[in-house]
Amino acid sequence: MFSNLTDKLDKTFRDLRGVGRISESNISDAMRDIRIALLEADVEFGVAKDLITKIKEKALGEDVLKSIKPGEQIVKIFHDELAILLGGDAAPIDLTPPARILICGLNGAGKTTTAAKLAQRLKKEGRKPLLVACDLYRPAAIDQLNTLAMQVDVPCYTPEATEKDVIKVAKDALAWAAMQNGTVIIFDTAGRQEIDQPLVEELKRLHQFLQPRETLLVADAATGQQAVSVARHFDDAVGLTGIILSKLDGDARGGAALSMRAVTGKPIKYVGEGEKLDQLFEFHPSRMADRILGMGDIVTMVEQVADKVNEADAMRSMKRMQEGKFDFNDFLEQMRMIQNLGPLEGLLGMMPGFSKIKKQLPAGALNNSKIKRTEAIVLSMTLQERSKPDIIKGTRRQRIAEGSGTSLLEVNQLIKQFSEMRKMMKSPGKMNAMMKQMGGMSGMKDMMKGFGGKFPF
Repeated sequence: MFSNLTDKLDKTFRDLRGVGRISESNISDAMRDIRIALLEADVEFGVAKDLITKIKEKALGEDVLKSIKPGEQIVKIFHDELAILLGGDAAPIDLTPPARILICGLNGAGKTTTAAKLAQRLKKEGRKPLLVACDLYRPAAIDQLNTLAMQVDVPCYTPEATEKDVIKVAKDALAWAAMQNGTVIIFDTAGRQEIDQPLVEELKRLHQFLQPRETLLVADAATGQQAVSVARHFDDAVGLTGIILSKLDGDARGGAALSMRAVTGKPIKYVGEGEKLDQLFEFHPSRMADRILGMGDIVTMVEQVADKVNEADAMRSMKRMQEGKFDFNDFLEQMRMIQNLGPLEGLLGMMPGFSKIKKQLPAGALNNSKIKRTEAIVLSMTLQERSKPDIIKGTRRQRIAEGSGTSLLEVNQLIKQFSEMRKMMKSPGKMNAMMKQMGGMSGMKDMMKGFGGKFPF
């Protein structure tokens, strides 16, 4: 997400920081490069133009031009304006009773999955969500929502497969919900195309009948400027209260996120960053601005990891690392813990300076299939071999390779890397050097504090 834009902004600001004295000329050059970077990231033209105008006006202020570090001040100006563009402050969802949420959007945007993700998130927050299937057109849409509802253990109202009257479905669903003791009802609607006027009219009638607290548009982040046009269209039809950007992890440009708030005036309330049902996160404009500028997002990273990591397991692993007893059993446990966190690239992308580190990693280092192959190698070891890695010699390595369906070379590489990792764990100096490369010790210390000093891997 945003990787292309982040790389280009990093180069521009690095050049600015290296200039001894800032002038109108080099600010203009920098603004031109930033404008091009924004447009290439698929940011809407008018949004990019307004943003550049505001930044340039503030960057040419006397306080900036005469300051000791003008380059740093311009980066801060850009960050602050970017945060304002993205919405300023996080916009919480309105769950005032009767809490009804209407989910709408185009075909394929991920509405049904997002509805289930939202239900799971609200349930985790102590709410009692209910799901209602109002997509009466797409084949198997009702079954899909019902299946997802079972996965997140949330009650779901499913109409008869032959039912075609969405208002009747809504009436029956409200009567059903009254007996379920729920506190918030999420209505999943049929996917629409902008030109499909009959379906849009049906959505209007449903909206008028339900009078929902929240009408949330699910927009596919990868559709770029089309997503902005879609948001305008649905806002005109039913009056949106917010936006959920889906598939944000699948778009290296990210222009839709930067354009949505400015063009529609509607806040981005959540973002979906992965396929798992627990990968729906609150949208924080300032944190997103940090990520776009390559400053990382340690707070969100800590929140996501702390939510999925067993603290007792993390403490035990950390203690074994410190005592030099770390073996392949611990390694396997750590791998599974990491896999539970979701795509590695998305998680590590929140670390300051990760974009630079990523370029130094071997091809496919963060690929999930590679992690699976590594797991297969460890699982092919005997319990004794996992506990005593030093005994894994010639014939044992060959047997492990054959048992895991990998090559002897892969087994040798893993054992060598594991041995080097154990040596590093025993050397505080080497660990500190690695942490400094990953964005500075202060950032790492903040991360460690988030886990009470017990970072899980």
